[in-house]
Amino acid sequence: MAEQNSQDEILITRSRQGDLDAFNQLVLNYQDLVFSVILRMVRNHATAEDITQEAFISAFRNIGRMRGVNFRAWVLRIARNATYDAIRRTNRRPEDSIDEQIVTLGETLPSGEELPEDYALRQDLGRSIDQGLAELQADQRMAIVMVDVEGLSYDEAADAMEVSIGTVKSRLNRGRRRLREWIVANVEQLPPQFRLSDEDP
Repeated sequence: MAEQNSQDEILITRSRQGDLDAFNQLVLNYQDLVFSVILRMVRNHATAEDITQEAFISAFRNIGRMRGVNFRAWVLRIARNATYDAIRRTNRRPEDSIDEQIVTLGETLPSGEELPEDYALRQDLGRSIDQGLAELQADQRMAIVMVDVEGLSYDEAADAMEVSIGTVKSRLNRGRRRLREWIVANVEQLPPQFRLSDEDP
């Protein structure tokens, strides 16, 4: 991470001087992460692509004012704000805009080498959990996506969400609890391998 931040600092300095190639390298470094976070919030590819583009355009225009956080957390903060704006504009729950191209939790978690049946099982489980995530409040879902799914530290997530570390932990705890409750209440939506049978303790 320290090496990445050092490389980012060089690109940020060049970007502030108007070097578009340097900023484009920052986009390449972080566009997948930003898109993934946004997609889990709005659950629609086309909308997520538009918000991702909007976020990076805003980042380029404002990079001269970037202070105090690393680029990853900073651009995620911009993406979060743009995402919440989009949700407010549509005035509906994010899951209402789901389509057949949705990327589920299982599709983006690292898997290494998998057997086809293991991959299929992970896909099914990911789709089930994603339905549970969609039931969470936006701030709880954002915390879970950033920390549990994308692996941000508490510090980075706090910077990105512009809250304290304690607030991040609180949102995570509430979100995880609600997700567990959803899974228990909707166990029939889980793949059969993950359901408890009557014989299980």
